[in-house]
Amino acid sequence: MEAHRYELAAKTENPLGIAAFFSEEQFGMLEEIMYPKRASAGNCVFREGDVSDKLYYIRSGKIKLKKTTEDGKEFIISILQAGDLLCEPEDGMTQQHSYCAEVMEHTELGVIQRKDLDIILYRNGDFAMRFMKWMALLHRITESKFRDLLLFGKPGALASTLIRLSNSYGIACPEGIRISLKLTNAELADFIGTTRESVNRMLSALKDDGAIELRKGYIVILSLEKLRGICHCPSCPQCPKEICRI
Repeated sequence: MEAHRYELAAKTENPLGIAAFFSEEQFGMLEEIMYPKRASAGNCVFREGDVSDKLYYIRSGKIKLKKTTEDGKEFIISILQAGDLLCEPEDGMTQQHSYCAEVMEHTELGVIQRKDLDIILYRNGDFAMRFMKWMALLHRITESKFRDLLLFGKPGALASTLIRLSNSYGIACPEGIRISLKLTNAELADFIGTTRESVNRMLSALKDDGAIELRKGYIVILSLEKLRGICHCPSCPQCPKEICRI
């Protein structure tokens, strides 16, 4: 059983994943308290309002985090991949999930009981400091997303989303950067709180401007500079990819 746990929790090739924030010994501490779980596409790891007493290390697969408004509108908060840790911030007051985690494809998880993590944090000061830095990074990611959504209109929000997707799922190709995650225009619309029709128009404008092109359903970014100009991000080359991610 212990060997199976270790195999399930092995590090992945995600340079922006949780393992990058810890030494191998410290990551091994997390591995020791994980137990395996599998989830099929379309199912939810948890739903909004469920008790938040576990963390989930993604061994393989992808998970979509989404929030539903009172009028039924869905917003996509993030799409996590192998190597990411799915964790609801603990504020000591609320113990409920504030969003839904929907499985996009067959996913293998390492589940961590929050009470077991608390023991590690209490006993290991350096581990606790690194975990706090990782939590602070999550806060900065969320803060930067709100900035892009609120300050530069829907075109800026879409440009920012495409840049973040390229950092999280981009693959270099002769033309530029191909986003390996295939998303519908409706899903892109859910990232920025607009309609599919609006995204259709904005993508067409970006294609006409030579910023992107579509190939077999995948978005290829031809000019990051043009996208950066739309979302007013002149410091983008210096902005850490750990923050500028989806």
